[in-house]
Amino acid sequence: MKVLKWILIVLAALALLFYFVAMPYLKEQTKKNSPQKTVVYTENGMDLTLKYSSPFKKGRVIFGELVPYDTIWRTGANEPTTFTTNSKISIIDKELPAGTYSVWSIPGKESWQVILNKNVPEWGVTLISGGKETTRIAEEDVVNVEVPVINLTETVESLTIDFEDDGQLFLSLEWDKTKVRIPINN
Repeated sequence: MKVLKWILIVLAALALLFYFVAMPYLKEQTKKNSPQKTVVYTENGMDLTLKYSSPFKKGRVIFGELVPYDTIWRTGANEPTTFTTNSKISIIDKELPAGTYSVWSIPGKESWQVILNKNVPEWGVTLISGGKETTRIAEEDVVNVEVPVINLTETVESLTIDFEDDGQLFLSLEWDKTKVRIPINN
């Protein structure tokens, strides 16, 4: 009985050590390879913030290989990308209440599904799967829209997400030779 008690104490101590020491260290190390970025849009009565980690291409084929087609992706590296709006807006024709959402996507060759979800998980993927399985809770999806792929002639080396306003506001995502634009309206 005493041996079992000690084993449980050691296991609990190891779990706490992993959670409070190893996880913060791993997060810090991954941000060296995929730096965290923040983009802000505060015009036309909208106050929008997007936070994401920007991985680099590094000679890899991104969409269709590193990021498989037709599979849910946490849309960035490290923690899930977050999108915050301080007022109700529309993504294409879907209403999005004020709040902070995790951003997910399902890349395809011709179009992408872009999903905003109420739940913002700590990491976004399971460590056991090596990052292949997400922790998205589909029942918490608030917006799910489809947008066409724009093929680029020039390669974009690091994942870039930004707001573009050319009379219509878009959330724009570019990486490798792929771009998608998600219309936003207030």
